[in-house]
Amino acid sequence: MIPGWTETELPEPQLRDGSELAGMTADPDCRITGPIYQMFRDVARTEDDRRWMVSQNVRYDITRIPPAVFCNEFVKTKGHYHPVNPAGIAYPEVYEVIAGRAHYLLQRPDHSDAVLIEATAGAIVLISPGYGHVTINPGTTDLVMANLVSTSFSSEYLPYEAMHGAIYYELADGTFVPNAAYLRVPPLRRLRPADLVPLGVPTSGTLYGLVEGRVPLDWLNAPERFTGLLSLRSAD
Repeated sequence: MIPGWTETELPEPQLRDGSELAGMTADPDCRITGPIYQMFRDVARTEDDRRWMVSQNVRYDITRIPPAVFCNEFVKTKGHYHPVNPAGIAYPEVYEVIAGRAHYLLQRPDHSDAVLIEATAGAIVLISPGYGHVTINPGTTDLVMANLVSTSFSSEYLPYEAMHGAIYYELADGTFVPNAAYLRVPPLRRLRPADLVPLGVPTSGTLYGLVEGRVPLDWLNAPERFTGLLSLRSAD
């Protein structure tokens, strides 16, 4: 079910019920019932790996999003922002597409910027400090993705709930339509996944390889020390 992992290595998944997206879809009357995706939290292959991640103050998760269309809109995550750390910089996050296709829809809290990053299996995508994000499965197969993130905060869902979803909705024909709840809707910029080699993330390999290789992950907790490397940019 999850490429590269056995069932015994994975914890019991948390389920995102479609009812949690009520009022956050392009069709305000859309009603989604039942589980729509799975979240495997705090995954570790060995206890040594887990202890190392605890020492780094990070967590490794896996999410599986089966393909679906609800009320003419691709299945998606709920969307959230990250709070700022003690230095006043929002925490970043990094994702790896293990299988399938993903559309990462990013936006600034002041609605001044909206970005789409399209990614396929093997791609690693940075969520830069100061951007909220929704993940969309626009394909016909399971989207399986992993993430590494600081354990120092809880995600902030309320801003997305208050605005009835992200600044754009992606419909089942691939078009993006503005969310009328936003008074300010910037053009949607499209970027490719950025080169993260300067952060210690190789161009080939997996996010879990950073754990197994004990690659320092300070930038997930202290982004103020890596500001230039964490800016939202495209690969060359």
